[in-house]
Amino acid sequence: MTTTEQPAVTLPDGPIDQDKLTRAQKALLALSDDVAAQLAEDHGVCVRPLAMRRIDLTSGRVDVVPVPCGSTREDKCRPCADKARRLRMVQCREGWHLEHEPVTKPADPTERQKELMAVRADMHAAYAPAKEEGDETECEEIRDAVAEIDAELRALGVRGRLAPLDPPDRLAVKRSTRRRQDAPNLPRRPVENRTVGAVYAGRYRPSTFLTLTLDSYGRVDKHGAALDPDRYDYRRAARDAIHFPKLLDRFWQNTRRCVGWDVQYFGTVEPQKRGAPHFHAAIRGTISRAELRMIAAATYHQVWWPNHDHQTYSGDHVPRWDAIKTAWVDPDTREPLPTWDEATDPDALDAPAHTVTFGEQVHVKGILGGTEEAGRHIGYLTKYLTKSVGQAAGLNDTATTRQRAHARRLAAELAITPCSPRCPIWLLFGVQPRGSRSSMVPGVCKGKAHRPEHLGIAGRRVLVSRKWSNKSLADHRAERSSFVRQLLARAGVQPAYAVDDGPFEWETTKAGDPDVPPRPVLLLHAIHQRQRWRADYDAAVLATTEPDPDCSATESEAA
Repeated sequence: MTTTEQPAVTLPDGPIDQDKLTRAQKALLALSDDVAAQLAEDHGVCVRPLAMRRIDLTSGRVDVVPVPCGSTREDKCRPCADKARRLRMVQCREGWHLEHEPVTKPADPTERQKELMAVRADMHAAYAPAKEEGDETECEEIRDAVAEIDAELRALGVRGRLAPLDPPDRLAVKRSTRRRQDAPNLPRRPVENRTVGAVYAGRYRPSTFLTLTLDSYGRVDKHGAALDPDRYDYRRAARDAIHFPKLLDRFWQNTRRCVGWDVQYFGTVEPQKRGAPHFHAAIRGTISRAELRMIAAATYHQVWWPNHDHQTYSGDHVPRWDAIKTAWVDPDTREPLPTWDEATDPDALDAPAHTVTFGEQVHVKGILGGTEEAGRHIGYLTKYLTKSVGQAAGLNDTATTRQRAHARRLAAELAITPCSPRCPIWLLFGVQPRGSRSSMVPGVCKGKAHRPEHLGIAGRRVLVSRKWSNKSLADHRAERSSFVRQLLARAGVQPAYAVDDGPFEWETTKAGDPDVPPRPVLLLHAIHQRQRWRADYDAAVLATTEPDPDCSATESEAA
Protein backbone atom coordinates (compact mmCIF):
# COMPACT_ATOMS: atom_id res chain seq x y z
CA MET A 1 0.00 0.00 0.00
CA THR A 2 1.49 3.33 -1.06
CA THR A 3 0.78 6.75 0.34
CA THR A 4 0.56 9.87 -1.78
CA GLU A 5 2.64 12.86 -0.78
CA GLN A 6 0.71 15.92 0.37
CA PRO A 7 1.34 19.05 -1.70
CA ALA A 8 3.46 21.69 0.01
CA VAL A 9 1.51 24.57 1.57
CA THR A 10 2.69 28.02 0.48
CA LEU A 11 1.60 31.56 1.12
CA PRO A 12 0.63 33.92 -1.70
CA ASP A 13 3.07 36.63 -2.76
CA GLY A 14 2.46 40.26 -1.87
CA PRO A 15 -0.04 41.57 0.68
CA ILE A 16 -2.03 38.84 2.40
CA ASP A 17 -5.80 38.85 2.85
CA GLN A 18 -6.21 36.45 5.75
CA ASP A 19 -9.93 35.99 5.03
CA LYS A 20 -9.02 34.25 1.76
CA LEU A 21 -6.40 31.90 3.22
CA THR A 22 -6.99 28.27 3.94
CA ARG A 23 -6.58 26.88 7.44
CA ALA A 24 -3.25 25.31 6.49
CA GLN A 25 -1.99 28.62 5.14
CA LYS A 26 -3.10 30.50 8.24
CA ALA A 27 -1.09 28.04 10.36
CA LEU A 28 2.05 29.26 8.58
CA LEU A 29 1.53 32.88 9.62
CA ALA A 30 3.69 34.28 12.42
CA LEU A 31 2.03 34.70 15.80
CA SER A 32 1.93 38.21 17.22
CA ASP A 33 3.49 37.06 20.51
CA ASP A 34 6.34 35.39 18.61
CA VAL A 35 6.96 38.58 16.63
CA ALA A 36 7.07 40.63 19.85
CA ALA A 37 9.39 38.11 21.54
CA GLN A 38 11.77 38.06 18.55
CA LEU A 39 11.77 41.86 18.43
CA ALA A 40 12.56 41.93 22.14
CA GLU A 41 15.52 39.59 21.61
CA ASP A 42 16.78 41.76 18.74
CA HIS A 43 16.75 44.79 21.06
CA GLY A 44 18.19 42.90 24.04
CA VAL A 45 14.96 43.19 26.04
CA CYS A 46 13.82 40.60 28.57
CA VAL A 47 11.26 38.36 26.85
CA ARG A 48 9.38 37.59 30.07
CA PRO A 49 9.38 40.83 32.10
CA LEU A 50 7.94 40.94 35.60
CA ALA A 51 5.32 43.52 36.54
CA MET A 52 6.44 45.61 39.53
CA ARG A 53 4.53 48.44 41.13
CA ARG A 54 6.68 51.56 41.63
CA ILE A 55 5.42 54.09 44.18
CA ASP A 56 6.92 57.58 44.28
CA LEU A 57 6.97 58.45 47.98
CA THR A 58 7.23 62.19 47.18
CA SER A 59 4.39 62.65 44.70
CA GLY A 60 2.42 59.48 45.46
CA ARG A 61 2.36 58.45 41.81
CA VAL A 62 1.99 54.71 41.20
CA ASP A 63 3.28 53.10 37.99
CA VAL A 64 3.39 49.46 36.92
CA VAL A 65 6.71 49.00 35.13
CA PRO A 66 8.32 45.98 33.44
CA VAL A 67 11.37 44.62 35.28
CA PRO A 68 13.77 42.09 33.69
CA CYS A 69 13.48 38.54 35.02
CA GLY A 70 17.26 38.26 35.51
CA SER A 71 17.49 34.65 34.36
CA THR A 72 20.94 33.24 33.56
CA ARG A 73 19.58 30.49 31.28
CA GLU A 74 19.20 31.19 27.57
CA ASP A 75 16.42 28.60 27.24
CA LYS A 76 14.35 30.78 29.58
CA CYS A 77 15.39 34.30 28.55
CA ARG A 78 18.24 34.79 26.09
CA PRO A 79 18.65 38.59 26.53
CA CYS A 80 18.92 38.38 30.33
CA ALA A 81 21.29 35.38 30.09
CA ASP A 82 23.54 37.20 27.59
CA LYS A 83 23.58 40.26 29.82
CA ALA A 84 24.60 38.17 32.84
CA ARG A 85 27.33 36.46 30.81
CA ARG A 86 28.76 39.77 29.60
CA LEU A 87 28.82 41.00 33.19
CA ARG A 88 30.79 37.91 34.23
CA MET A 89 33.23 38.54 31.38
CA VAL A 90 33.81 42.08 32.65
CA GLN A 91 34.34 40.75 36.16
CA CYS A 92 36.87 38.21 34.92
CA ARG A 93 38.73 40.72 32.73
CA GLU A 94 39.06 43.39 35.43
CA GLY A 95 40.66 41.11 38.00
CA TRP A 96 42.80 38.77 35.90
CA HIS A 97 45.84 40.93 35.11
CA LEU A 98 45.84 43.56 37.85
CA GLU A 99 49.13 45.37 38.34
CA HIS A 100 48.25 46.89 41.72
CA GLU A 101 46.73 45.36 44.82
CA PRO A 102 42.96 45.83 45.10
CA VAL A 103 41.93 47.93 48.08
CA THR A 104 40.75 45.45 50.73
CA LYS A 105 41.65 47.18 54.02
CA PRO A 106 38.52 47.47 56.19
CA ALA A 107 37.54 50.85 57.57
CA ASP A 108 38.59 51.75 61.09
CA PRO A 109 35.88 51.27 63.75
CA THR A 110 33.99 54.40 64.69
CA GLU A 111 33.43 55.54 68.25
CA ARG A 112 29.75 54.69 68.04
CA GLN A 113 30.52 51.16 66.85
CA LYS A 114 32.91 50.62 69.75
CA GLU A 115 30.35 51.99 72.23
CA LEU A 116 27.70 49.57 71.02
CA MET A 117 30.14 46.67 71.11
CA ALA A 118 31.03 47.56 74.72
CA VAL A 119 27.34 47.54 75.66
CA ARG A 120 27.00 44.18 73.93
CA ALA A 121 29.88 42.84 76.01
CA ASP A 122 28.07 43.92 79.20
CA MET A 123 24.95 42.14 77.97
CA HIS A 124 26.94 38.95 77.45
CA ALA A 125 28.29 39.17 80.99
CA ALA A 126 24.80 39.65 82.45
CA TYR A 127 23.19 36.90 80.37
CA ALA A 128 25.21 33.97 81.72
CA PRO A 129 24.26 34.35 85.44
CA ALA A 130 20.64 35.09 84.53
CA LYS A 131 20.48 31.87 82.55
CA GLU A 132 22.08 29.87 85.37
CA GLU A 133 19.51 31.22 87.84
CA GLY A 134 16.67 30.35 85.47
CA ASP A 135 15.40 33.93 85.22
CA GLU A 136 13.69 33.61 81.84
CA THR A 137 12.22 37.13 81.99
CA GLU A 138 15.67 38.67 82.41
CA CYS A 139 17.09 36.48 79.64
CA GLU A 140 14.33 37.51 77.25
CA GLU A 141 14.94 41.20 77.95
CA ILE A 142 18.67 40.77 77.33
CA ARG A 143 18.03 38.91 74.07
CA ASP A 144 15.74 41.69 72.85
CA ALA A 145 18.29 44.35 73.79
CA VAL A 146 21.09 42.47 72.01
CA ALA A 147 18.93 42.11 68.91
CA GLU A 148 18.43 45.90 68.81
CA ILE A 149 22.15 46.48 69.27
CA ASP A 150 22.97 44.04 66.48
CA ALA A 151 20.52 45.77 64.14
CA GLU A 152 22.13 49.15 64.87
CA LEU A 153 25.61 47.71 64.36
CA ARG A 154 24.59 46.37 60.96
CA ALA A 155 23.11 49.75 60.06
CA LEU A 156 26.42 51.39 61.02
CA GLY A 157 28.30 49.17 58.58
CA VAL A 158 29.62 46.39 60.80
CA ARG A 159 29.92 43.08 58.94
CA GLY A 160 30.87 39.61 60.05
CA ARG A 161 29.34 37.12 62.44
CA LEU A 162 28.41 38.46 65.86
CA ALA A 163 28.96 36.17 68.86
CA PRO A 164 25.66 34.50 69.90
CA LEU A 165 24.41 34.70 73.47
CA ASP A 166 23.66 30.98 73.57
CA PRO A 167 26.64 28.86 72.51
CA PRO A 168 25.87 25.83 70.30
CA ASP A 169 24.79 22.69 72.14
CA ARG A 170 27.50 20.66 70.46
CA LEU A 171 30.80 22.00 69.24
CA ALA A 172 32.06 21.05 65.81
CA VAL A 173 33.97 17.79 65.72
CA LYS A 174 37.70 18.40 65.30
CA ARG A 175 39.37 15.67 63.32
CA SER A 176 43.04 15.06 62.79
CA THR A 177 44.71 17.18 60.12
CA ARG A 178 47.41 14.61 59.52
CA ARG A 179 47.76 13.90 55.82
CA ARG A 180 46.95 10.53 54.37
CA GLN A 181 49.90 8.19 53.98
CA ASP A 182 49.19 7.70 50.26
CA ALA A 183 49.08 11.46 49.54
CA PRO A 184 52.34 13.23 48.62
CA ASN A 185 53.55 15.93 50.98
CA LEU A 186 53.51 19.60 49.98
CA PRO A 187 55.88 22.38 51.02
CA ARG A 188 54.33 24.89 53.37
CA ARG A 189 55.48 28.48 53.13
CA PRO A 190 54.33 31.58 55.03
CA VAL A 191 51.62 33.28 52.96
CA GLU A 192 52.57 36.81 51.93
CA ASN A 193 49.95 39.53 51.93
CA ARG A 194 49.97 40.06 48.15
CA THR A 195 47.76 38.95 45.29
CA VAL A 196 49.45 40.27 42.12
CA GLY A 197 51.91 38.16 40.18
CA ALA A 198 55.60 38.69 39.57
CA VAL A 199 57.03 40.83 36.74
CA TYR A 200 59.43 39.25 34.24
CA ALA A 201 62.02 41.11 32.15
CA GLY A 202 60.86 44.32 33.78
CA ARG A 203 57.69 44.56 31.68
CA TYR A 204 55.75 41.28 31.48
CA ARG A 205 53.25 40.25 34.16
CA PRO A 206 51.66 37.03 32.86
CA SER A 207 48.84 35.11 34.51
CA THR A 208 47.67 31.51 34.40
CA PHE A 209 44.79 29.51 32.92
CA LEU A 210 44.10 26.21 34.71
CA THR A 211 41.83 23.23 34.06
CA LEU A 212 41.21 20.49 36.67
CA THR A 213 39.29 17.26 36.06
CA LEU A 214 38.11 14.32 38.13
CA ASP A 215 39.38 10.79 37.90
CA SER A 216 38.23 8.19 35.37
CA TYR A 217 35.30 5.90 36.24
CA GLY A 218 35.48 3.70 33.15
CA ARG A 219 35.93 3.86 29.40
CA VAL A 220 33.61 6.16 27.45
CA ASP A 221 32.95 6.80 23.77
CA LYS A 222 33.43 10.09 21.93
CA HIS A 223 30.04 11.30 23.22
CA GLY A 224 30.95 10.62 26.86
CA ALA A 225 28.70 7.56 27.28
CA ALA A 226 30.03 4.49 29.09
CA LEU A 227 31.19 1.71 26.76
CA ASP A 228 30.51 -0.89 29.46
CA PRO A 229 27.83 0.49 31.85
CA ASP A 230 28.10 -2.51 34.17
CA ARG A 231 31.78 -1.78 34.85
CA TYR A 232 31.45 2.01 34.95
CA ASP A 233 31.66 3.27 38.59
CA TYR A 234 28.48 5.35 38.75
CA ARG A 235 28.51 5.39 42.56
CA ARG A 236 31.92 7.06 42.76
CA ALA A 237 30.97 9.43 39.92
CA ALA A 238 27.85 10.56 41.80
CA ARG A 239 29.70 11.09 45.08
CA ASP A 240 32.59 12.92 43.43
CA ALA A 241 30.17 15.29 41.69
CA ILE A 242 28.37 16.12 44.94
CA HIS A 243 31.58 16.73 46.92
CA PHE A 244 33.49 18.45 44.08
CA PRO A 245 33.11 21.98 45.63
CA LYS A 246 34.81 20.82 48.83
CA LEU A 247 37.69 19.43 46.81
CA LEU A 248 38.13 22.78 45.06
CA ASP A 249 38.19 24.61 48.41
CA ARG A 250 40.92 22.27 49.61
CA PHE A 251 42.87 22.81 46.38
CA TRP A 252 43.01 26.59 46.85
CA GLN A 253 44.02 26.21 50.49
CA ASN A 254 46.89 23.95 49.48
CA THR A 255 47.85 26.26 46.62
CA ARG A 256 48.20 29.32 48.84
CA ARG A 257 50.22 27.43 51.44
CA CYS A 258 52.47 25.90 48.81
CA VAL A 259 53.30 28.98 46.69
CA GLY A 260 53.43 31.41 49.61
CA TRP A 261 51.13 34.21 48.42
CA ASP A 262 47.39 34.92 48.43
CA VAL A 263 46.38 33.36 45.10
CA GLN A 264 43.24 34.86 43.53
CA TYR A 265 41.08 33.18 40.91
CA PHE A 266 37.95 33.40 38.75
CA GLY A 267 36.66 29.93 37.93
CA THR A 268 33.69 28.17 36.39
CA VAL A 269 32.41 24.65 37.04
CA GLU A 270 31.26 22.89 33.86
CA PRO A 271 30.24 19.31 33.05
CA GLN A 272 32.21 17.11 30.70
CA LYS A 273 30.42 14.96 28.14
CA ARG A 274 30.61 12.00 30.53
CA GLY A 275 28.68 14.08 33.12
CA ALA A 276 31.55 14.61 35.57
CA PRO A 277 32.30 18.22 36.59
CA HIS A 278 35.57 19.89 35.74
CA PHE A 279 36.94 23.31 36.63
CA HIS A 280 38.39 26.13 34.53
CA ALA A 281 40.13 28.95 36.38
CA ALA A 282 41.83 32.23 35.52
CA ILE A 283 44.59 32.71 38.12
CA ARG A 284 46.21 36.08 38.68
CA GLY A 285 49.98 35.70 38.51
CA THR A 286 52.07 32.73 37.46
CA ILE A 287 52.46 29.33 39.09
CA SER A 288 54.64 26.70 37.47
CA ARG A 289 53.08 23.68 35.80
CA ALA A 290 55.07 21.34 38.03
CA GLU A 291 53.76 23.01 41.20
CA LEU A 292 50.13 23.00 40.07
CA ARG A 293 50.30 19.34 39.04
CA MET A 294 51.93 18.47 42.35
CA ILE A 295 49.25 20.36 44.30
CA ALA A 296 46.44 18.68 42.34
CA ALA A 297 47.94 15.23 42.96
CA ALA A 298 48.28 15.95 46.69
CA THR A 299 44.80 17.41 47.15
CA TYR A 300 41.96 15.28 48.50
CA HIS A 301 38.79 15.68 50.54
CA GLN A 302 37.61 13.09 53.07
CA VAL A 303 33.87 12.83 53.71
CA TRP A 304 33.37 11.87 57.37
CA TRP A 305 29.78 10.72 57.03
CA PRO A 306 28.15 7.46 58.07
CA ASN A 307 28.74 4.60 55.68
CA HIS A 308 26.09 4.64 52.94
CA ASP A 309 27.18 1.87 50.60
CA HIS A 310 24.11 -0.30 51.23
CA GLN A 311 20.52 0.77 51.89
CA THR A 312 18.82 -0.40 55.06
CA TYR A 313 15.31 0.39 53.84
CA SER A 314 13.65 0.52 50.43
CA GLY A 315 10.26 0.47 48.76
CA ASP A 316 7.40 0.67 51.25
CA HIS A 317 9.58 -0.61 54.08
CA VAL A 318 10.89 2.78 55.25
CA PRO A 319 11.19 4.52 58.65
CA ARG A 320 8.12 6.10 60.23
CA TRP A 321 7.77 9.32 62.18
CA ASP A 322 6.84 8.84 65.83
CA ALA A 323 5.09 11.95 67.15
CA ILE A 324 5.46 10.83 70.77
CA LYS A 325 9.21 10.22 70.52
CA THR A 326 9.58 13.09 68.02
CA ALA A 327 11.95 10.96 66.02
CA TRP A 328 12.11 8.64 63.03
CA VAL A 329 11.80 5.03 64.10
CA ASP A 330 12.31 1.60 62.60
CA PRO A 331 9.03 0.37 61.02
CA ASP A 332 9.35 -3.03 62.73
CA THR A 333 10.92 -2.44 66.14
CA ARG A 334 9.68 1.13 66.62
CA GLU A 335 13.10 2.02 68.01
CA PRO A 336 14.46 5.47 67.15
CA LEU A 337 17.11 5.56 64.45
CA PRO A 338 20.56 6.90 65.39
CA THR A 339 20.74 10.67 65.24
CA TRP A 340 23.24 12.43 63.03
CA ASP A 341 25.48 13.32 65.98
CA GLU A 342 25.46 9.71 67.18
CA ALA A 343 26.18 8.33 63.72
CA THR A 344 29.08 10.75 63.11
CA ASP A 345 30.69 10.43 66.53
CA PRO A 346 34.47 10.01 66.10
CA ASP A 347 34.33 6.74 68.04
CA ALA A 348 31.71 5.39 65.62
CA LEU A 349 33.60 6.27 62.42
CA ASP A 350 36.84 4.44 61.85
CA ALA A 351 37.27 5.59 58.23
CA PRO A 352 35.83 8.25 55.89
CA ALA A 353 32.77 7.23 53.89
CA HIS A 354 34.31 8.63 50.71
CA THR A 355 37.47 10.36 49.50
CA VAL A 356 37.50 12.69 46.49
CA THR A 357 40.62 13.29 44.41
CA PHE A 358 41.48 14.94 41.10
CA GLY A 359 42.34 13.04 37.96
CA GLU A 360 45.69 13.00 36.23
CA GLN A 361 44.72 15.55 33.56
CA VAL A 362 45.83 19.03 34.67
CA HIS A 363 46.06 21.66 31.92
CA VAL A 364 48.14 24.79 32.65
CA LYS A 365 48.85 27.69 30.30
CA GLY A 366 50.44 31.10 30.71
CA ILE A 367 48.47 34.11 29.41
CA LEU A 368 49.58 37.71 28.87
CA GLY A 369 47.08 40.42 29.68
CA GLY A 370 45.60 42.56 26.93
CA THR A 371 46.25 39.99 24.21
CA GLU A 372 43.79 38.33 21.87
CA GLU A 373 44.53 35.04 23.60
CA ALA A 374 43.42 36.46 26.95
CA GLY A 375 40.09 37.59 25.46
CA ARG A 376 39.61 34.19 23.84
CA HIS A 377 40.15 32.39 27.14
CA ILE A 378 37.71 34.72 28.95
CA GLY A 379 35.10 33.79 26.35
CA TYR A 380 35.92 30.13 26.87
CA LEU A 381 35.56 30.49 30.65
CA THR A 382 32.05 31.91 30.31
CA LYS A 383 30.99 29.95 27.23
CA TYR A 384 28.51 27.61 28.93
CA LEU A 385 27.21 29.85 31.69
CA THR A 386 23.97 30.51 29.80
CA LYS A 387 23.25 26.80 29.39
CA SER A 388 21.92 24.33 31.93
CA VAL A 389 24.26 21.61 33.17
CA GLY A 390 22.51 18.99 31.05
CA GLN A 391 22.69 21.12 27.90
CA ALA A 392 26.37 21.89 28.48
CA ALA A 393 27.01 18.13 28.76
CA GLY A 394 25.35 17.53 25.38
CA LEU A 395 22.06 16.12 26.67
CA ASN A 396 19.83 17.75 24.07
CA ASP A 397 17.67 16.63 21.18
CA THR A 398 20.70 15.31 19.31
CA ALA A 399 21.90 13.08 22.17
CA THR A 400 22.44 9.44 21.28
CA THR A 401 20.59 6.54 22.87
CA ARG A 402 23.74 5.51 24.72
CA GLN A 403 24.16 9.05 26.06
CA ARG A 404 20.64 9.08 27.43
CA ALA A 405 21.07 5.66 29.02
CA HIS A 406 24.34 6.82 30.60
CA ALA A 407 22.65 9.95 32.02
CA ARG A 408 19.78 7.84 33.41
CA ARG A 409 22.21 5.50 35.21
CA LEU A 410 24.01 8.48 36.74
CA ALA A 411 20.71 10.13 37.75
CA ALA A 412 19.54 6.87 39.36
CA GLU A 413 22.71 6.76 41.48
CA LEU A 414 22.37 10.44 42.41
CA ALA A 415 18.79 9.78 43.54
CA ILE A 416 20.05 7.53 46.37
CA THR A 417 23.22 9.48 47.25
CA PRO A 418 22.88 11.87 50.23
CA CYS A 419 23.85 15.41 49.32
CA SER A 420 24.21 16.93 52.81
CA PRO A 421 23.77 16.09 56.51
CA ARG A 422 20.16 17.35 56.24
CA CYS A 423 19.25 15.19 53.24
CA PRO A 424 16.16 12.93 53.81
CA ILE A 425 17.88 10.18 51.82
CA TRP A 426 19.79 9.34 55.01
CA LEU A 427 16.61 7.73 56.32
CA LEU A 428 17.04 4.96 53.74
CA PHE A 429 20.41 4.17 55.35
CA GLY A 430 19.03 4.05 58.89
CA VAL A 431 20.24 7.48 60.04
CA GLN A 432 18.19 10.46 61.11
CA PRO A 433 19.41 13.51 59.16
CA ARG A 434 20.41 16.62 61.02
CA GLY A 435 17.34 18.71 61.86
CA SER A 436 14.97 15.82 61.08
CA ARG A 437 11.27 16.65 61.12
CA SER A 438 7.95 15.00 60.39
CA SER A 439 7.51 16.67 57.01
CA MET A 440 10.44 14.76 55.54
CA VAL A 441 9.77 11.97 53.07
CA PRO A 442 12.28 9.10 53.33
CA GLY A 443 14.40 8.97 50.20
CA VAL A 444 12.99 12.18 48.68
CA CYS A 445 15.21 15.28 48.66
CA LYS A 446 14.43 18.51 46.83
CA GLY A 447 18.09 19.49 46.52
CA LYS A 448 19.42 20.37 43.07
CA ALA A 449 22.05 17.64 43.25
CA HIS A 450 19.36 14.97 42.79
CA ARG A 451 17.70 16.53 39.74
CA PRO A 452 18.65 14.74 36.52
CA GLU A 453 19.34 17.97 34.65
CA HIS A 454 22.00 19.04 37.20
CA LEU A 455 24.10 15.83 37.10
CA GLY A 456 25.06 16.27 40.76
CA ILE A 457 26.41 19.82 40.29
CA ALA A 458 24.31 21.61 42.89
CA GLY A 459 26.53 24.52 43.90
CA ARG A 460 27.45 27.75 42.16
CA ARG A 461 28.70 27.59 38.60
CA VAL A 462 30.99 30.63 39.05
CA LEU A 463 33.56 30.77 41.88
CA VAL A 464 35.38 34.05 42.50
CA SER A 465 37.94 34.68 45.26
CA ARG A 466 37.33 37.55 47.65
CA LYS A 467 40.21 39.75 46.47
CA TRP A 468 39.74 39.23 42.76
CA SER A 469 38.72 42.78 41.89
CA ASN A 470 37.26 44.01 45.20
CA LYS A 471 33.95 44.46 43.35
CA SER A 472 30.70 42.55 43.44
CA LEU A 473 28.36 42.07 40.50
CA ALA A 474 26.23 44.89 41.90
CA ASP A 475 29.30 47.15 41.80
CA HIS A 476 29.92 46.28 38.15
CA ARG A 477 26.27 47.02 37.28
CA ALA A 478 26.48 50.35 39.11
CA GLU A 479 29.63 51.25 37.16
CA ARG A 480 27.90 50.59 33.84
CA SER A 481 24.92 52.73 34.85
CA SER A 482 27.20 55.49 36.11
CA PHE A 483 29.13 55.51 32.82
CA VAL A 484 25.93 55.97 30.79
CA ARG A 485 24.63 58.72 33.08
CA GLN A 486 27.94 60.60 32.91
CA LEU A 487 28.00 60.29 29.12
CA LEU A 488 24.48 61.69 28.82
CA ALA A 489 25.27 64.53 31.22
CA ARG A 490 28.49 65.40 29.35
CA ALA A 491 26.60 65.50 26.05
CA GLY A 492 23.76 67.54 27.52
CA VAL A 493 21.19 64.93 26.54
CA GLN A 494 18.09 64.81 28.70
CA PRO A 495 16.88 61.18 28.67
CA ALA A 496 13.33 60.71 27.46
CA TYR A 497 12.85 58.05 30.14
CA ALA A 498 14.13 60.25 32.99
CA VAL A 499 12.03 60.13 36.12
CA ASP A 500 12.35 61.77 39.49
CA ASP A 501 15.00 60.41 41.78
CA GLY A 502 12.40 59.18 44.22
CA PRO A 503 12.60 57.87 46.81
CA PHE A 504 10.62 54.92 45.49
CA GLU A 505 8.96 51.97 47.10
CA TRP A 506 8.58 48.76 45.10
CA GLU A 507 5.79 46.22 45.40
CA THR A 508 5.29 42.88 43.74
CA THR A 509 2.07 42.47 41.84
CA LYS A 510 -0.33 39.56 42.02
CA ALA A 511 -2.20 37.70 39.35
CA GLY A 512 -5.54 39.35 38.73
CA ASP A 513 -4.59 42.87 39.87
CA PRO A 514 -6.70 45.25 37.76
CA ASP A 515 -3.88 47.74 37.19
CA VAL A 516 -1.44 45.16 35.83
CA PRO A 517 -1.40 44.95 32.01
CA PRO A 518 -1.09 41.57 30.26
CA ARG A 519 2.35 40.11 29.59
CA PRO A 520 2.35 41.06 25.83
CA VAL A 521 1.59 44.69 26.73
CA LEU A 522 4.42 44.69 29.29
CA LEU A 523 6.74 43.33 26.63
CA LEU A 524 5.79 46.08 24.18
CA HIS A 525 6.33 48.72 26.86
CA ALA A 526 9.80 47.30 27.57
CA ILE A 527 10.67 47.34 23.85
CA HIS A 528 9.53 50.95 23.52
CA GLN A 529 11.54 51.92 26.59
CA ARG A 530 14.68 50.24 25.24
CA GLN A 531 14.31 52.00 21.87
CA ARG A 532 14.16 55.38 23.63
CA TRP A 533 17.17 54.50 25.78
CA ARG A 534 19.16 53.49 22.72
CA ALA A 535 18.24 56.67 20.86
CA ASP A 536 19.38 58.81 23.80
CA TYR A 537 22.63 56.87 24.13
CA ASP A 538 23.43 57.09 20.41
CA ALA A 539 22.74 60.84 20.46
CA ALA A 540 25.11 61.26 23.43
CA VAL A 541 27.84 59.26 21.68
CA LEU A 542 27.56 61.40 18.54
CA ALA A 543 27.60 64.61 20.59
CA THR A 544 30.74 63.65 22.50
CA THR A 545 32.68 62.15 19.57
CA GLU A 546 35.32 64.51 18.26
CA PRO A 547 35.41 64.90 14.45
CA ASP A 548 38.35 63.37 12.61
CA PRO A 549 40.67 66.23 11.50
CA ASP A 550 41.83 64.17 8.51
CA CYS A 551 38.27 63.91 7.18
CA SER A 552 37.37 66.52 4.54
CA ALA A 553 34.23 68.63 4.65
CA THR A 554 32.78 66.74 1.67
CA GLU A 555 33.33 63.41 3.43
CA SER A 556 31.77 64.79 6.62
CA GLU A 557 28.63 65.90 4.75
CA ALA A 558 28.41 62.53 3.05
CA ALA A 559 28.72 60.77 6.40
